[in-house]
Amino acid sequence: MKIYIAEHAGYCFGVKRAVDTAVETLKDSDNMPIYSLGPLIHNSQVVDKFQREGLKVIEDINGLDDGKIIIRAHGVPYSLQKKIEDRNLELIDCTCPFVKSVHKKVEEYNDRGYKIIIIGDKNHPEVIGINGWCNNQGIIVNNEEEANNIPHYDKICVVSQTTNPLEKFEKLSNIIMTKGNEVKVFNTICNATSLRQKACEDLSKKVDAMIVIGGYHSSNTNKLTEISKKYCNNVYHVEIYKDLPLQELSKFNTIGITAGASTPDWIIKEVVDTMDNINNNEIMEAIENSLVRVHRGDVVKGKVIYVTENEVMVNINYKSDGIINREELSNDPDVKPKELFKEGDEIEVYIVKLDDGEGNVVLSTKRLESIKGWEELNKIYENKEKVNCKVLTDVKGGLSVLVNGITGFMPASQISVNYVDDLRAYKGKILVAKLIDFDLDKKRVILSSKAVEKAELEEKREKLWDSLEIGETIEGKVERLTDFGAFVDIGGLDGLIHISDLSWSRIKHPSEVVNIGDKIQIQVLDFNKGKNRISLGLKQILPQPWDVFIKNRKIGDIVTGKVVNILDFGAFVRLEEGVDGLVHVSQIAKEHINKPSDRLKKGDQVTVKIIDINEDDKRISLSMKELEEDEEKVEAIENEDINVKIEDIVKDK
Repeated sequence: MKIYIAEHAGYCFGVKRAVDTAVETLKDSDNMPIYSLGPLIHNSQVVDKFQREGLKVIEDINGLDDGKIIIRAHGVPYSLQKKIEDRNLELIDCTCPFVKSVHKKVEEYNDRGYKIIIIGDKNHPEVIGINGWCNNQGIIVNNEEEANNIPHYDKICVVSQTTNPLEKFEKLSNIIMTKGNEVKVFNTICNATSLRQKACEDLSKKVDAMIVIGGYHSSNTNKLTEISKKYCNNVYHVEIYKDLPLQELSKFNTIGITAGASTPDWIIKEVVDTMDNINNNEIMEAIENSLVRVHRGDVVKGKVIYVTENEVMVNINYKSDGIINREELSNDPDVKPKELFKEGDEIEVYIVKLDDGEGNVVLSTKRLESIKGWEELNKIYENKEKVNCKVLTDVKGGLSVLVNGITGFMPASQISVNYVDDLRAYKGKILVAKLIDFDLDKKRVILSSKAVEKAELEEKREKLWDSLEIGETIEGKVERLTDFGAFVDIGGLDGLIHISDLSWSRIKHPSEVVNIGDKIQIQVLDFNKGKNRISLGLKQILPQPWDVFIKNRKIGDIVTGKVVNILDFGAFVRLEEGVDGLVHVSQIAKEHINKPSDRLKKGDQVTVKIIDINEDDKRISLSMKELEEDEEKVEAIENEDINVKIEDIVKDK
C-alpha cells in the first residue's frame, strides 16, 4: 500500500494566524476572562483543547462587561464589531486578512451605490459577516436557480465566500453578469483554498481511495470531500485517526490524504502514522484487533453505509458488513428504509444470523424495537400512561395497532365513546390510547382510546361546569328535539331549551324554531351540577317582539298579519314582529256582523290598520273596517276629481 499526501493540506494562513493568536492571548490573559465569539475554527478537537486551556466559546456578547473577545477567522458584521468596541471589551481581531479585504471591498462598493451580491452559503459565518458590511442588504446566491432569480440592477458588485470552488464561482458570476448595466466581479476566493482544492483534485485522480481529514461541519473540508468524490470512487471523511475504516482501507493499493484548512498538523500526523508507519501484516493485525466478536442475539452498534429501497447496509466493525432487509426494519409494514435511516447514521442492531449465505451478517432493527418496546410498554402500563398507536388494519372484533414497535389489539367497543360504524376508516390513523390489559409473558397488549376520550371528556366537563355563569351567552349545537324542548350540546355537556324559552311567540313544536345540527347562540338561565341539569334560553338573547313593534310601528300604520285566534268578541291577528293585536267584532266590517267567524277563520292573512297602542298594558287595537272606509274615501275623492274635470271640459266647449 502506498500513501500520498496532497501538496496543500491542513491549516491555511488565516486559520494558523487565529490559532497562534489565541495561544498567545491565553498566555497573557492577565487573569481576564477570554472568549471566542463562536468556535475559533471548525475543528472540535482544537476547540475542546482551547476550552480546557480557558478559552470560553460564546454565541453573543449579551451580559459581558469585561474580558477579551477573540473574533475568529470568519470575521463578523460591522455592527457586531462596533457593539464590542462600544462596551469597552478588548477586541482581538483574528479575521483572516483575505476575508478582511472582502469586507473593505463590500463596504466601499456599497457606499458607491452598487448592489452587493455574495456567492456562498447564507448560513456560513463568513458570509453572514461579509453581508454585515453592506448593512445586511446584500443578495446571497448559492446555486444557478438563485442566480437566475436576481432582479436587474443598474450597478452590481460580485464577491465570493473565500472557500468556494473556482468552478462554482465562475458559473454563477457569469449568470450574474447579465443582471446589471455595470457589473464588477471580484474573485475573492482565497489562493490557499484554490491551491488546496486543485491539489485535492489532482491527487484524487490517481489513487484508489482518498482520506479527507477535518471537522464534519467544516465547509471547506466538505468541499474537499465533494471534489474527491468527483474523481475517486472511494472517499472517507474522518475527523481523527480513530475514525479510519482500517478493514476497508486495507483493500486498496494507493491512498491519498488531504486535510481541511481547520485541521491541525498533529491530527494529520496521527492519521498518516496510522496508515504509513505500519506494514500490511500490521494493518491486518490492527484490523483483527479492532473487530468486535459478535454472536446471534447480540445487540451491537453500527454505522449505516448505504440505504436502498429494500435494505440497509451497516458496518458493525465485524469482518463482514451487516444487512437489514425491509421486513426486518420495523413492525410497521408501511415504513420505508429511506424514511428511517440515512448514510452515516449511528444505530443499534440485533444480530439475527452471522452469514446469509453470501457472507453478510443478517441484522434486524425490528426485533430490537420489539425488545425495547416490551420493556417500555411494561413501564407505561405500570404508570398508567397514555401512548400513541398507529392503526395497521381492521380485524375481527376491532383494530390491529402498532404501539412502541409492538402489535396490539383494540376492541371495537374501546375505540371511541361514540358508536363506530366503519372500522376500515381508521386504517393509518394515530390514536392516543391507554393499555387496559398487558401480559409480558403472554405477549398480550389490549388498548383503549375510548378510555382516553372518556377521561378527556370528563376533564372537559368539569372545566365547563366550573366556567358556567348564569346570564352568559354561549354557543351550542342542537343534538335532539322533543315535544317539550331542544337538547343542545355546549361543548361536552347537554343543556335543555324548554319550548317556552325557544321563542317569544307561542309554538307547538321546537322544530318550528330550530333543527338538529343547528349551531346557535343561547343564554344560560340556570344550572345544577348535582342534578346534572342546565337550563338554556334562545328567546332571551333575541329582542322582545313588543320592543321591536314599538320601535317600528305607530297609530295609523297599515300592516299585514295572520289570524291566530277567534273569540266571540273579536279576532287576534299576529303581526310580523310576533305580537298579537285585536280586531274587535265591531271593527271587522262596515256592516254589522254577529260574530267574527262570519267573516274570518284561523290562518287567514289580513291587512289591518293600527287604531290604538296601549304601551302600559301592551295592547294593540286593529281595524279592518277603518281600512275599508279609508279606501272608499279615496275612491270618492278620485271620482269627484274626475267629475270636476269633465264639467270643466264641457264648459270649455
